[in-house]
Amino acid sequence: MRNTLLRMLAALMCVLAACADVTPVQDFDLQKMAGKWYVVGFATNAPWFVNHKAGMKMGTAVLVPTAGGDMDLSYANLNADGTCWRMTHLAKKTDTPGRFTFHSQVWNNDNDMRIVDVLYNEYALVHTIKTKDGVSEVLNKLYSKSGSVTPQQPVLCPWGKATVC
Repeated sequence: MRNTLLRMLAALMCVLAACADVTPVQDFDLQKMAGKWYVVGFATNAPWFVNHKAGMKMGTAVLVPTAGGDMDLSYANLNADGTCWRMTHLAKKTDTPGRFTFHSQVWNNDNDMRIVDVLYNEYALVHTIKTKDGVSEVLNKLYSKSGSVTPQQPVLCPWGKATVC
């Protein structure tokens, strides 16, 4: 029952995100967002997710503010063979606090990333619209400072204990 509810919630998040203009959290503070986060939840309408979700593991994201107000993003995930997969981006600030844009050289897509909810010492909900060749996909991630989800935090689809690269 719980897994069904979580799947329905994840699907709903994707539908709502695709239909609504998602705005960043008010009073966003980039300095408070800095640090290591665990990616504990993931929801997307991307077709590739169906084929890869069973093998996905919890990853980490390290967010580092730059002097100019941009954000260095570093992601690490554990591959099935035990090796680490890493990716970095420089997310450029926009005129809207909590909203950043970047181009992924790995996936050759443009990303519009918004921090839509955050308790800086607990969790962050990150909404990203990824566009490639005129086709957009929505990706919602739940970040946790502790590597776990508590009942007070929003839940998309928790993956269990963190494995760190």
